[in-house]
Amino acid sequence: MNLSLNPMDKDTRNTDRSGKFHPAEARPGNTSELTRPGWPEMIVGLIAYIVVFGAAYFIVRALPDDLAVISGIAQLALSGIMGLFAFSAAVLVRIRGLAAFGFVLASKKTLLIAALLGIGCWVLGTIVSLISYLINDGIGNIQGDYQAAAAGGFLAVIATLFMGSVLTPLGEEFLFRGVLTAGLLRYGPWIGIIVSAAIFALAHGINPVLPVAFIVGIVTGLLFHRTGSVWPGVVVHAFNNAAGLFLPTLIWALMG
Repeated sequence: MNLSLNPMDKDTRNTDRSGKFHPAEARPGNTSELTRPGWPEMIVGLIAYIVVFGAAYFIVRALPDDLAVISGIAQLALSGIMGLFAFSAAVLVRIRGLAAFGFVLASKKTLLIAALLGIGCWVLGTIVSLISYLINDGIGNIQGDYQAAAAGGFLAVIATLFMGSVLTPLGEEFLFRGVLTAGLLRYGPWIGIIVSAAIFALAHGINPVLPVAFIVGIVTGLLFHRTGSVWPGVVVHAFNNAAGLFLPTLIWALMG
């Protein structure tokens, strides 16, 4: 897979006779043809996500207020678990190959570009969040628990890195790109990318994180549309999350 904007550079293995590209799908007419996820998968996935979100909310609320490090790690873990559970529920609606959900290889070059885009998302998202913060007269830092976990000692750093930069991107990208974006792309890239990014952003709540999540959703959706693979989005998400968790802590430490 490559990220070139030149349509002639696309992988011709996934083109039909007219030359139209079909991300994450086999050639039309192939006996092993894969289809995009449909509304049953999208609806079941979202319902499963909402149900687990409700359970996660009560789990986090039950944690003592003075355990910010544990709370931050728990919230990150639950974010990934929610996505993985919802994705699994969606996949089980109709048993098919995982390639229909974007489980196809991406080139090293594409993954490297995705890593750089992840850092770029963090920079742009930080600017947008600061503007939102100023417009709304200073909303508190809702990611304070996450950043506290990132500064909570060696073991806390390792746990936070894994939960926030590995588990969470896997769970959220599998669901929001592998199921939602893949399914909605049948209505065209504008609908598929923008609507799935909006749902992804709203899943993070109405707060300063929303515009950041929307930016990440747009970038990962574009990558999914261009490559047919969920993995570049996972890399973008991972680098964005890692930067958001550790760079504020590092900057604070240097300034202190």
